[in-house]
This record gives sequence, C-alpha cells and structure tokens, in this order.
Amino acid sequence: MKRFENQNKFNGFRKAYPFFEFQSYSFQVNGNNLEVDFSFNLSEKYFFNPRLTFIGSDKIHFKEVAPEALKSLVFHIGMVELISYWKAACPPKILLRPHRLDEYQVNWWKKLYFHGLGEFFFLNGIETDIDGFMQIESAGEELSGFQFVPDKNKVIVPVGGGKDSVVTLELLKDSGKEILPLMVNPRPASERTVKSASLPRDNVIIVNRMLDPLLLELNDRGFLNGHTPFSALLAFIGVMSSVVSGTGTIALSNESSASQSTVPGTMINHQYSKSIEFEEDFTAYIARYIHPEIKYFSFLRPVNELQIARMFSNFPWHFDGFRSCNVGSKTDTWCGKCPKCLFTYVILSPFISQNRLVRIFGKNLLEDASLENILDELTGKAAIKPFECIGTPDEVRSALWHLNRWLGESKKPYLLERFIRDFPPPQEETDFKMLLENFDRNHLPEPGFEKILKMALAGSANGFRKFIKRKLQEQAGVLILGFGREGRSAYHLIRALFPEKKLGIADRQEDIAPDEKILNDKDLQLYLGNRYLDAIDDYGLVFKSPG
Repeated sequence: MKRFENQNKFNGFRKAYPFFEFQSYSFQVNGNNLEVDFSFNLSEKYFFNPRLTFIGSDKIHFKEVAPEALKSLVFHIGMVELISYWKAACPPKILLRPHRLDEYQVNWWKKLYFHGLGEFFFLNGIETDIDGFMQIESAGEELSGFQFVPDKNKVIVPVGGGKDSVVTLELLKDSGKEILPLMVNPRPASERTVKSASLPRDNVIIVNRMLDPLLLELNDRGFLNGHTPFSALLAFIGVMSSVVSGTGTIALSNESSASQSTVPGTMINHQYSKSIEFEEDFTAYIARYIHPEIKYFSFLRPVNELQIARMFSNFPWHFDGFRSCNVGSKTDTWCGKCPKCLFTYVILSPFISQNRLVRIFGKNLLEDASLENILDELTGKAAIKPFECIGTPDEVRSALWHLNRWLGESKKPYLLERFIRDFPPPQEETDFKMLLENFDRNHLPEPGFEKILKMALAGSANGFRKFIKRKLQEQAGVLILGFGREGRSAYHLIRALFPEKKLGIADRQEDIAPDEKILNDKDLQLYLGNRYLDAIDDYGLVFKSPG
C-alpha cells in the first residue's frame, strides 16, 4: 500500500478550514420509505448534503416509530456520516448544532474518530494524537429516551456478499429465529447471498446511501482522502433498522482476527470498527444513550478465518455467487490481483478443491507470479500486512502448509513452491489443527448462539458434508419431503454436490413458490397436493424437514 507525505497538506488545510459544522438533519416518510438528510458545513466554504433512504417493507413501518426515537437514531447516524466529510480537510474543531453531548459522549466519539481513521492518518503520513487532532463543541437540545419493546426472536444480519455473512445467515436461519438481512447499497453478490439462502425477500432491509458528489470533486482536487470506519456507520444503521423493525438483536460476521493491528507495534487497524474493542464500546454506548434492550454482537467473533472457511465449504450453493473482492465490487467480479482475492483463495484451499476454486475465481491465483509481493504481505514475510479485511499470517501459513501436504507429490503451483522455500513446512500440522479447534468464548449474548456455532464447528470437523455426500452417492434418487426453509436448503446442497441426481420434492402445498433454478431442473419431479406422500416408495433416500 502506497504511503504519502501529506503532513504539510494536513497542517495547511487545518489553518485554511478551522471548523467543520454538523448543521442539521431532517427526515420524512415518503410513501413507504424514510428519507434522511444531513447538512454539513466546511468553514463556510463547502456545504455537503448526503442522504440515506430506508426502504419500507412489510417488516418496517416508519410511521409507527416515535419521533423522539427517529431523532436520536438519525442524529447518531449523522455523527458517523460526518467522518467522510471532515477528513477532506481535518479541521481542528467540530461544531455540533443539533444536540448537546456530555463529556462521556465527546470522549467516545473522539476515540472512534481517531482510531477509526488510524489507517487514513498512517497512509497519509500524518502525525497527530487523540488529544490534539480535533475538539468537539456541541449545542442544542438534549436527546430524550424512547419506549421500545423488541421482539427477541428476530435477528438482523448485515449482508455484504462475502463468505462470512454467508456462514452467519446459513447457521442462524435454521435456529428458529426470524432473520432480517440488512443491505446497505446492495450489490449483486449481496442479493445472491440472500436468494441462495432461501430467505424471504420481504424480510430484507435495504438502505441506500448517497454521498454528496462535492466530496468526490474535492478528492479529485487534492483534498485529503482515505479509509473511514464504515462498519461504525453500519452499526448505527443497524440500530435504526432494529428499532423500525422491532428487532432485538443485530448479529455481525466479524471474526477474531478483526481485532489485530494491521501495522505491528501500533494501534493502527484497518478493521478497527470490526474489533472487539469497538464492539464493547458500542454496546456500552447504545445501552446508555439509545436503548438497553438492543443487543449488538459478532456471531463469528469466537472463531478464526480457517474455521469460517471450513464452515463456508459446507454451503456449495453459494460458491458461484459470493464475492469478497473490493476492487471488483462495481463489476461483480473477482479482480484476481488484490490481497482480498489472494487471501480468500488461500484460506479456502484446504477445504475446496483447486479445480473448483479455479471455477470460482477464473484462474489459479497461486500460479500468478505477479502476486508475489501480496503473498509476502499475507504470510508475514513483509513487515506490514495489507490494509484489507483479511486473516492473520498464522492462518495463511497454516492454510498453505496444509495445501502443500494435501497435494502430496503432485506438481505445486508457483506461489506455493515459493512459499515452501521461504517457510519450510513443519513435521506435524499442529498449528492447523489448533486453529481449527480454537473457540474464543467472547461476547455471545446468550447460550443459544454459542450452541449453534459449536454445533456447526463440530459438524465441519466430523466430516458431515462428506458423510452426506457418501449417502447420496449410494442412492439412485432422493426425495425431499417438505419444502420449507430446510427443504430448500437440502435441495440447493444436493444440487451443488450432484447436478444431475434424480430428485423429487413432495409437499402438501400446491404452490411451493419455485424459483428459476427449480423450474429449469430437468432431473426434478414435483409431487404436490393431497397425494404428495405417494412418491415415497419410489426413492431410496428421503430428506424430511422437522415439523
């Protein structure tokens, strides 16, 4: 990652633009949607008006939410949104006009801004400290509390289209909880994730975020630019979504390595707003200033990237649809050249065949010599790991050592051979096994969530997918009895493993709302209505949904 020497520019901008003002916010219900607008002022020289639109649905009714609740929620979203605009010139003073903050809040927000912008300061070569980088002054009325009785059986799951949110959705959807996927500026991969998980479209919460184009113009004109803590914005959007949908729980998909610094020996962390430190700070803040009944936690916090990759490998119906590449996000592709692509390829390699990975990524990334420097950053050979949401060097090295052992005497791809020369494999795969058995019991709010995750880990470790595959291979035909959520999941799993296996679906309902894949499945027979049980004797194996 290229670093700049922008200290003089930083100092000059702070003199030229001495304050940044959060002037006001507004919100209105327009049809079924809630439109939220902010007004920011950069020293009376530039004015910004970003907007968020919360899309209404059967699960969300904005007119039923108390105005005092919306005021608090919108203001707090604005407090995170302003970071993107403040960083253009980094004024030494922030003026908050809508509401007054107490000392705890001022210190809380300064901590988020400072550490959330750690990568921004580092890559711009800016030296500053938490005491001197800004002061916050506030005026206006105090925010009032509001009544809120959440439905504890509902869970909001933010979905970005990557493997982590796939795992969270798939594990929680069969838990008896009602899952509400949350998507901000949804991209095709996010939409595919929800569809492949067979979740009702009506349950999806969609938020459209629109940046003020003036900010992009200032970036082009040489104002300061860089990474901001988007996950902090997502956290407050999640709280808003929680209140307007009557949901008590927000389950993130941040894993254990999100808490590790990107630059060794410093507090600089690309994933600061995904860290356990931020999670603890955030839960304390919302309990104190928004509502104590809203639970916010990362479902995957106790596990690491290797464990997530192994669990993800149990959901092959997501293989072709997921995307983790930021570079290719606008074109819905894997760019094949960035740290995120190479990391994802490597971490999945112990659990998914190289041929299948090539189909996912379009090529064997381990044969691409141009990725040598990125591999060095991922494995820890280079001093600083990439500023991306990726795992630890220990996890990467363990995955590559395991792949080397798995390939045996066969020809190794170029980058793997190079890695083995730099890091000779250990005699025993102790680290790999320890990583797969690790469970860091950290901040799961109730035993039920811990049980779900542990059962998934045990299922992966015991080769559950291999067992199912073997049982399916033994049968000429398979009948899925009952086509609710579990039945749909069974269909997608079997089809992913056996594209041409004879299948039947039997359900007492005449209409099972078949998707396009089912309608075009030439090896599928439907048995619907009163005589749906007549087909049982024609199949060697029957999958029955509970109930």
